[in-house]
Formats: sequence, structure tokens, C-alpha cells
Amino acid sequence: MNVIRLLIADDHTLFREGLRALLSVAPDVALVGEAATGEEAVALAATLEPDVVLMDIQMPGLNGGPGLNGLDATRRITHTSPHIGVVMLTMHADDDSVFAAMRAGARGYVLKGADKEEVLRAIRAAARGEALFGPAVARRLMHFFGALAASARSAPPLAFPELTERERDVLGLIAQGLNNAAIAERLSLSPKTVGNHISNIFSKLQVADRAQAIIRAREAGLVTPRPGPARPPASPDDTPT
Repeated sequence: MNVIRLLIADDHTLFREGLRALLSVAPDVALVGEAATGEEAVALAATLEPDVVLMDIQMPGLNGGPGLNGLDATRRITHTSPHIGVVMLTMHADDDSVFAAMRAGARGYVLKGADKEEVLRAIRAAARGEALFGPAVARRLMHFFGALAASARSAPPLAFPELTERERDVLGLIAQGLNNAAIAERLSLSPKTVGNHISNIFSKLQVADRAQAIIRAREAGLVTPRPGPARPPASPDDTPT
């Protein structure tokens, strides 16, 4: 049996004692060290090289002053020792904390108060290089991404998806009646680059000239026509190059 070497980082002595007792019944987990601050966690991770670190989010610095919190410590550990799996074990269940932990490189996120099996599952998953989140956190993630997907489904489709973002910018300015020189100045581009973009737009939209491109842009709602006479679209510098 491969034994998982574990480091605990939490500033509450009683909580560390409880974890120690909980883990003593797991034959495949060996506690190799304990840290009470973020600085200690980073230092012990470097010297002990555990397989997994159980990390609290909120911890004071040395001598009780400000210092590395659990997120900062996680970021440093995962940067210098990416083979070490960090599991956040915390009271914080808000979305900001969960996503901050994920961005810092944590492989798991379990709430304090979770049962022994849930904590052990997260430790074992992190040791295998997998990511595991407790049920309460997983539900929050599912709700967040479900709402994100629903928002994306309800959003209006992107006009002319075949165009690049810059080409859509150029087309929108064409539809406003700007000539090549004005578009180049507005977008801080060279006239030649603007001409190349216009050539690409004509090819992708299968239009022959600016007038047809303007009609297509306005039909797609890319720009709202303004009342009054339109500016003449043609000028000597409007020919794509």
C-alpha cells in the first residue's frame, strides 16, 4: 500500500488535534508535519515534500501578525512544487473563496464539518493528481456553471461569427460611413491593415463592395442606422489593398 504523506496547515490547535485523531485510523495516510501559518506551510512543504497539504484559507502570519494566508501559501506551493496536491479545508463556502482556491492551484475544496470519509476521499484524490470537491461545494459549482450556461443560451447570437473581433470592429465603422483613413485613425491601425481587413470582410461575407457590406451589417443589427443623409461611402482611399 502506498502511504500518502500529509501536511496539515491550520492555525487552530484543537482543529489540528481533531484531524490528527481522524487520520490516525487511515492506514494509507501518514501525518508528516503541522503548520500554524502560511509561512510555515510553505517552508514545511519545501523541506518535507508531502504528497498532500490540507490547507486552511484564513491563517495569521508569524507571531499573530499579517502574513501569508492559505490562498497565498497554496499559490507558492503549487508554483514551486506542482507535484504536491493542496486541498482547502475551510469554513468559507462562498463562490469567491472557491474560485480563488481553484485559481491558486488547489486540487480540492472541503468544508470544515465534513465527515471523515469525505476528507479522506479528497486527500486520496489529490494524491492521485485528481481534483475533488465536497458535495456542498460541488453543488455551488454546478449552480454557478448552470447559470452561466443558461445566460450564454439566452444571449443573442454573435453577428458574423466568421469574422474576427477586429474585422467586426472595422465592419461596424464602415456601416457608420467612415472611410479607410478615418477607420485607421479610430482603431490606431495603418491604412494598409484596414484595407486588408476590408478585403477579408468582403470575402467572408461574399459581398462585392462597401454598400453591400453596410446593408449586411445593418440587417444583422451590428449598427443602427442614423437619420439624415448618409456620408458618401466611396472615396479614392476606400479601395481595399
